[in-house]
Amino acid sequence: MEKLKIGIIGCGNISSIYLENCKKFPHLELIACADLDLERAQSQAEKFGVPKALSVDELLSDPDIQLVINLTIPKAHAAVCIQALEAGKHVYTEKPLAVTREEGKQILETAKKKNLLVGSAPDTFLGAGIQTAIHIIEQGEIGEPIGASAFMICRGHEHWHPDPSFYYDFGGGPMFDMGPYYLTALVALLGPIKRISGSTRISYPERTVLSQPKAGTKIEVKIPTHISGVIDFASGVIGNITTSFDAFGGTSLPPIEIYGSEGTLLVPDPNTFGGPVKIRKRDEAEFKEVPLAYGYLENSRGLGVADMAKAILKGRNYRANGELAYHVLEAMHGFHDSSDRGQHYNMESTCSRPESVPYELEVK
Repeated sequence: MEKLKIGIIGCGNISSIYLENCKKFPHLELIACADLDLERAQSQAEKFGVPKALSVDELLSDPDIQLVINLTIPKAHAAVCIQALEAGKHVYTEKPLAVTREEGKQILETAKKKNLLVGSAPDTFLGAGIQTAIHIIEQGEIGEPIGASAFMICRGHEHWHPDPSFYYDFGGGPMFDMGPYYLTALVALLGPIKRISGSTRISYPERTVLSQPKAGTKIEVKIPTHISGVIDFASGVIGNITTSFDAFGGTSLPPIEIYGSEGTLLVPDPNTFGGPVKIRKRDEAEFKEVPLAYGYLENSRGLGVADMAKAILKGRNYRANGELAYHVLEAMHGFHDSSDRGQHYNMESTCSRPESVPYELEVK
């Protein structure tokens, strides 16, 4: 089988699941990892059997590497993506695509100029749960979609993350951290967004880290931590979303609900790959759980990389693509802009709704 040679830049908290999962796809060959802290790269390489631990410059200069997985912090996403593209390598980045819209555009323009591909997390919408929900909608099981609701409510990452300060800096906050999962899932379910309105606030201007090793450290909050908004989809569906780092205890509501003319669909947590998926049709008294019709129920981060690699090797489309990621990036800024300006934000970008996944996903 033809293989695509891959290198990972960024060996922090999220890298372990990528290092583990990349080995599960026979058409991916992970040959190197890199980090600004070379000892961290060496530690991950040894732990996961990666042949080479390199500096970032060494990895980008390696002629064997065809695709770079960018797992750096959000503020570095654009710079590393552009460096990789300029080095002649395809790139797949962790979410969000970039911190600013200008950086996002620059990534896509550089890729186009270099005739290379850009992909971006999240790829959770390719998992069994959301793909089953997409199939239900496509089959007309809930009739015509009318509305949607999405909720991501938690008390903030200073309670558990080893180094949470960047979650409260520009490019962080609940919308930029968790919004990509919810908005990507909603676009995969319902198509692109046309218009947004939003309200935002910083509830606690200073946070105290409660997790080790930085317990007691004070964090100045520079980004809104409670955001609510209304989404007008191009299809006519009206949705609402709330993302928050300010609430103690979550919500009893499902993460995502889709309301249709013939029923309501409960969609699972878009930060996971599995279920449950539940449906309640017209005149039915209760929700019923739907069997998941697809693979990838477990944490399958890297699935988007595998789908993208197939596209590179076979010359076909891929789903977690740069256009989708940029559309979501613009939407996230749209909530903040709408709140700041006191008016609707009209989306400038659009994207195609990603193709639903066949029952037997080709990337296996």
